[in-house]
Amino acid sequence: MKHGQANEGESGGIFLNLIILLCLMIFCAFLYLVRRPILRFAAEMWIVEDPLDKADALIVLGDDNFYADRSTRAAQLFREGKAPVIVASGRRLRPNAGIAELMEHDLLERGVPRDRIVRFVHDGDNTIEVAQALTRLVKERKWHSVIVVTSNFHTRRTRYVFEHVFPETVEVRVASASDGDFDPQHWWEKSKSLKELTQEFAGMMANWWELRGKNEKKETTQSVVELGGLNPLLLV
Repeated sequence: MKHGQANEGESGGIFLNLIILLCLMIFCAFLYLVRRPILRFAAEMWIVEDPLDKADALIVLGDDNFYADRSTRAAQLFREGKAPVIVASGRRLRPNAGIAELMEHDLLERGVPRDRIVRFVHDGDNTIEVAQALTRLVKERKWHSVIVVTSNFHTRRTRYVFEHVFPETVEVRVASASDGDFDPQHWWEKSKSLKELTQEFAGMMANWWELRGKNEKKETTQSVVELGGLNPLLLV
């Protein structure tokens, strides 16, 4: 009797395992069939474009790509009257030359007057360092609103970093520049696009970790101000 019950239990266990395996195979097949819409949706969700009201300045982030897509979008926004000046920002490559000079050249070729271009050379190696360097320029010029132009795949991380690094008195909006090497409709088909998006995911995690202390400080300061009506400057 016990032997029969054991056989029935083993048969039931095998049958259950087969059902689980079959469900897993069906699920994997379903994911394979819908992989393109899912991957397309993931890229489109990663790209952001803020409402672009008129601002004090347009800031073009370096490094631009081979097609100068960021400069092209910035020049378009300038012609639309979104801001009176464009900041051509870029890394220093030599004592007297760098990415900023190249971006200035791209903007001039696209019809932006030279006296409307602010060339800004920095030594930042990542998005946070670039934002910190640009903070000094924004404070010097006393700008209260900026539109940051960058490649589509870089927009979400850019907005996160600049909103946390720039002073709270400066309104930051992000404009997405289409990228010749990153098509959100087919990004998984090119190794360069895969590399770019993977680096963005990793970069976002690293930036979140690096800025987490600042986030906590902001939240704490805001809470104290709301509860006690204190001047936040007294807490610095």
